[in-house]
Amino acid sequence: MGKAKNKPQSSAILLPYQEAWVKDRSRLKLGEKPRQVGWTWASAYGIVRRKAVKTARLDAWISSRDDMQARLFLEDLKGFANVLQAGAEDLGERVIDEAGHSAYVLRFDNGLRAHSLSSNPDAQAGKRGDRILDEFALHPDPRKLYSIAYPGITWGGQLEIFSTHRGSHNFFNGLIEEVKHKGNPKGFSLHSVTLADVLDQGFLFKLQSKLPKDDPRQEMDEADYFDFMRSGCADEESFLQEFMCVPADDAGAFLTYDEIAACEYKPGETWEKNLVECGDLYVGVDVGRKHDLTVIWVMEKIAGTFYTRKLVEMKAETFAFQEEVLDGIVRLPNVKRVCIDSTGIGMQFAERAKVRHGWKVEAVTFTAAVKSELAFPFRAAFEDKAIRIPESKEIRADLRAIKKDTTASGNIRFTADRGTNGHADRFWAGALAVHAGAETMNTFKAAIC
Repeated sequence: MGKAKNKPQSSAILLPYQEAWVKDRSRLKLGEKPRQVGWTWASAYGIVRRKAVKTARLDAWISSRDDMQARLFLEDLKGFANVLQAGAEDLGERVIDEAGHSAYVLRFDNGLRAHSLSSNPDAQAGKRGDRILDEFALHPDPRKLYSIAYPGITWGGQLEIFSTHRGSHNFFNGLIEEVKHKGNPKGFSLHSVTLADVLDQGFLFKLQSKLPKDDPRQEMDEADYFDFMRSGCADEESFLQEFMCVPADDAGAFLTYDEIAACEYKPGETWEKNLVECGDLYVGVDVGRKHDLTVIWVMEKIAGTFYTRKLVEMKAETFAFQEEVLDGIVRLPNVKRVCIDSTGIGMQFAERAKVRHGWKVEAVTFTAAVKSELAFPFRAAFEDKAIRIPESKEIRADLRAIKKDTTASGNIRFTADRGTNGHADRFWAGALAVHAGAETMNTFKAAIC
């Protein structure tokens, strides 16, 4: 139906890279992969093939990044049990130990079970059997998860780890580096697959066979699709990491991926709230017009932690409209402080806001010294896990975009490339919001009142 050029065998359930993973019976398996190319789906197929036979003797324990992914994995298991005509019963969510941890359980006719768990590493403790660690790098603490899961195969079974990358300092990349450059001391069997690899092996043909006839991707060949996915990423670093197995360089970034991920709300977690019902609110505004975004970041401060409650992003909007949006927030009585970028085009915007709202508003002119005063406390909030932010590839890319350089004279300079995602506008809006909520702001307010 589509224009894919690379077509797999019509009778093949799995594409070559999926088949290679399923057929690999190594005790330790490690896979670096692109996003959304059917790796988890193939792993579910492999579990059903192994566990449904009469001679199988070990349960399977699958760790997913969150509860939703755990449920979806169970659905894949059930689907393959039907396709392979393997007798199985969905037992639903069951408590699996005395600590109260639960899993979604599929029981096969031979009595073995596949347990699909969310990301809590402690749920792996004391269990024996195969371990499947899905999107390993995206877990809150991959090192701890590995440390608890690995002993579970002492009496037999496989440990399967696969993921896209999340930064060069992530424990997952550490395992990859050991295999590639340090003699593979743990003895992993490594599978490395990029977007280019899966396209060569028939992925686009499979995708187009599932898409609606009017989907624009039906008109793409493999080269078109590669460019389409590349252009849709937040930035080049994101594309290389999420589709080409090139981990983002944490050494050159101001914030690491692990620091960011540890402070993100979980998928499906409600973070945006009615501002009237919140406690004390602090607002940061980075001002843009045509090329850059205007970002209004609203945070609620509770017991020293900043919780994102609203995030407004505007591009190419008139200043009159931007002021109207900002006024609707600042007028709320629980908004205690607003810090606005008053550099360049933001000068008049900040001055007008100060006239309308008085002491609530502070105009902040970005000098090298001021950027340091904003950036380092913002990073400290991530290091201390004292901030919560939405899970968003655009926010993540903005936070990653900031680079800290030291000039020949010893001065610190913060830089960011301007791209389709903006000019690190979200980073500076968030930093301004944290600055607004700092204790010094409360002291300053008391002094002038």
